[in-house]
Amino acid sequence: MNAESTHLRVITPVITEGLRDIADLRALQGPGLRISHTLLKEGPSSIESVFEEMLAAPGVVAEGLRAQAEGCDGIIIDCFGDPGLQAAREMLSIPVFGPGQASMHMAGMLSQRFSIVTVLESVRPMLTDLAHRYGVSGLLASIRVIDIPVLALSTDPGSLLQAMATEACRAVRDDGADLIVLGCTGFLGCAEAVAAELKKQGLDVPVIDPIPTTVRMAQAAAQAGLRHGKRGWPTPTVKPIGGFAQLQAAMNL
Repeated sequence: MNAESTHLRVITPVITEGLRDIADLRALQGPGLRISHTLLKEGPSSIESVFEEMLAAPGVVAEGLRAQAEGCDGIIIDCFGDPGLQAAREMLSIPVFGPGQASMHMAGMLSQRFSIVTVLESVRPMLTDLAHRYGVSGLLASIRVIDIPVLALSTDPGSLLQAMATEACRAVRDDGADLIVLGCTGFLGCAEAVAAELKKQGLDVPVIDPIPTTVRMAQAAAQAGLRHGKRGWPTPTVKPIGGFAQLQAAMNL
């Protein structure tokens, strides 16, 4: 890491151009922090299932290896489901962060009970599993869905905000949450507006936006010289692999 600058690579684990506005990421930059971005060359168009997470994982590892070879100080996987997180930690020596894990642990520190507002019903079991894996299931009040697919999130911003605010309100009033986590990185930039809508209902509740939260955590770790423990994620033994041309090319960098 450059003594004066941290370089984080955000990997959006899909092939869909325009799904992530790079201007939104640049807005998170500041003195001492540079953020670069890439999509996958091979993978799903969006992630709303375990199957699509599986499709994304090889590309996440490949792009992570490229970022490491280019001198990046840390990796952020741009999906709340953290696809490829465990595999990337095995293959990389620089820190790798998933917004799902980062946001749930931040929520655990800042709340007694938190709820996640996400896109579709198909995502609910995925996030339930993650909460168990990350050790915060006892703090999870509920998972609420807005029934808008990832590829349609930008179609009607007003309806998107209203749907998120409605489910967040229900999570607080009906499920006992005292903090809301936005459970999709496609919701980037919506946390302040959702919190404002909650306040109009008399509910002063923090709302976690996963990408900014993860960027700050990754920046702090990189600047402190911290990374994941390789005893916990040992580098796999190299063996022949059939197919996965992009991944194999990245492994040879």
